[in-house]
Amino acid sequence: MEAVTAWLEAFPPMVIYLIVGLIIGLESMGIPLPGEITLVSATLLSVKGIGSPWGVAIAASAGAIIGDSIGYAFGKRGGRQMLERLGRRFPKHLGEEQLIRAEGMFARWGTWAVFFGRFIALLRILAGPMAGALKVPYRKFLIANASGGLVWAFGTVWVIYWIGEAAERWLSRFSWAALGLAVVAGIATTLWFKHRAKKALSTAHD
Repeated sequence: MEAVTAWLEAFPPMVIYLIVGLIIGLESMGIPLPGEITLVSATLLSVKGIGSPWGVAIAASAGAIIGDSIGYAFGKRGGRQMLERLGRRFPKHLGEEQLIRAEGMFARWGTWAVFFGRFIALLRILAGPMAGALKVPYRKFLIANASGGLVWAFGTVWVIYWIGEAAERWLSRFSWAALGLAVVAGIATTLWFKHRAKKALSTAHD
């Protein structure tokens, strides 16, 4: 994460927003990229005054919603064969085992898999293409996709931003410690979101 943060820091805010939206959008289309790490890193930079949390959240939401919709269109047109081709190209992330797991999640949870899948690495990559391949009605998909993308992006950004800002105030004389605490808080927040997403999916199934 530190490497991503240092890399983003070299760019002006508008370019950072574009990078955040692009990486998250490509990830949502089915390409394994560090979307979540990029989101957290850009948020930590906004704590330091580089860019705005609003800009980061809006860019992340747009990337998630648009990317998932494009992935849905690709999946609907290419079907499971397209996902299998992606799996051969990215066997570690999109191999047969991952596809079977994702199909199982859709079979159990339906469109809830799209909403809460935003918080789970496997479904964050496969939700759009998988929903298209399984012929999920686009209207239902779009509602789940948009609401999940907004909650994930704005929720993650603002929780990390508020924690990081508080750390900066309390530890202003030790900026390295504040940044370290913010990173730890960001990781903890991400893990909490993942836990809540899995729990909610289980509840929806029951």
